[in-house]
Amino acid sequence: MNIDSKSFVLLNLTNSRICFLTFCLLTTEIHAAGSTYGTYFRVTTFGESHGGGVGCIVDGCPPRIPLSEADLQVDLDRRRPGQSRITTPRKETDTCKIYSGVSEGVTTGTPIHVFVPNTDQRGHDYSEMSVAYRPSHADATYDMKYGVRSVQILAYVSQVHQVVLPEDQIDHQSLTLDQIESNIVRCPDPEYAEKMIAAIDTVRVRGDSVGGVVTCIVRNAPFFDKLEAELAKAALSLPATKGFEFGSGFAGTFLTGSEHNDEFYVDEHGKIRTRTNRSGGIGGGISNGETINMRIAFKPTSTIGRKQHTVTRDKKETELIARGRHDPCVVPRAVPMVEAMVALVLMDQLMAQYAQCYMFPVNPELQEPIKLPPSIEAMNMSI
Repeated sequence: MNIDSKSFVLLNLTNSRICFLTFCLLTTEIHAAGSTYGTYFRVTTFGESHGGGVGCIVDGCPPRIPLSEADLQVDLDRRRPGQSRITTPRKETDTCKIYSGVSEGVTTGTPIHVFVPNTDQRGHDYSEMSVAYRPSHADATYDMKYGVRSVQILAYVSQVHQVVLPEDQIDHQSLTLDQIESNIVRCPDPEYAEKMIAAIDTVRVRGDSVGGVVTCIVRNAPFFDKLEAELAKAALSLPATKGFEFGSGFAGTFLTGSEHNDEFYVDEHGKIRTRTNRSGGIGGGISNGETINMRIAFKPTSTIGRKQHTVTRDKKETELIARGRHDPCVVPRAVPMVEAMVALVLMDQLMAQYAQCYMFPVNPELQEPIKLPPSIEAMNMSI
């Protein structure tokens, strides 16, 4: 086949354009903000806090798991606004309704649809904010971008502003939900709880806000891999989060290897344990069976009742005083949210672990079979 020089140049140019176009089509993707988490156990959220309501779709939940609206309502009550003077005064019952995926008190294996309607929304409180960007909110960035083991998960408030609960003040092995829920700030130590409440009250009356830290522990954790990254991603997906650390965290950088390492030993039950837990229950990206210990930092609430300098969409400088009802500190209400995100990650990882490592007989010297809760085990036996 003979091709003259002009045809050759034209052919090359055409091929180059095709290749460039193909390259762009293959490598350029535009993603909206993520609202789904999980691979095997997936949760998709929808709705707006100041709109008609919020909800979620849970996909991948196995069938025959006992579930009712009352089960969900317990944690919704812990997170709802208007609980005390240190949370937003907005009154919402946060009453949930399950519309699909559950029949006669048990899951069906199909997607579970849960919806929570809003009853006290005030859209007009935010009319100014549709023009002027709220400092430290996502308004500007969104505008510019778009135009099954018995795992126990407990979270509590360990810091509010400059009030820091000492790490050795709480025994994570004996910590209970009742201790955490015994006060409005959700700190299990009564003395430090009062100090935290006082710190929030001080800024609340000034129309200002403070941040803090939520500590989350996972007791009786099974063995999962790639766990640190997944937990970090899930926790930092929560609104207002600004920091995340495991175990010794940043403080571990001041130690030497011999000071920081968790030495192994065999306990009285013949199980391999670690004498210390500076790794936070995770080594090499895999949970080691010790208590998983993590801390999530939350910034001061961005919406405050004090005058702030900002700009409008047409680039004019202005001042903004935020209207509406907002938390002087979001940390107390973040506690059940942290627990839920950690539980979601563990469930997704558990299903992956089961598929990968329990299809074949376990190694009894190093592994334990997954034990189902008695209610589910009895249900399976009857089928």
